[in-house]
Amino acid sequence: MKTTVELSKYPLNADYEPPILDFIGRLNGHQNITVKTNATSTHVVGDYDEVMNILQKEIKFSFEKYGKAIFVMKVLNGDLGI
Repeated sequence: MKTTVELSKYPLNADYEPPILDFIGRLNGHQNITVKTNATSTHVVGDYDEVMNILQKEIKFSFEKYGKAIFVMKVLNGDLGI
């Protein structure tokens, strides 16, 4: 089953840009998903189980490396086609 996840990351520190760019870069390193970024969010498209496993891994890594942050996610059943 395909899914589309829209995410926004809000690091809770003054130097917020590097953690966001690092997270997006790590997502782009996965070959079996499509990642599209705009000014306010990032969309991840792919197989539901694979997308969720990747997000679980990368969000955990972000918490461990950068500390507190807020992730806001919207999950759609299907490919949004963006």
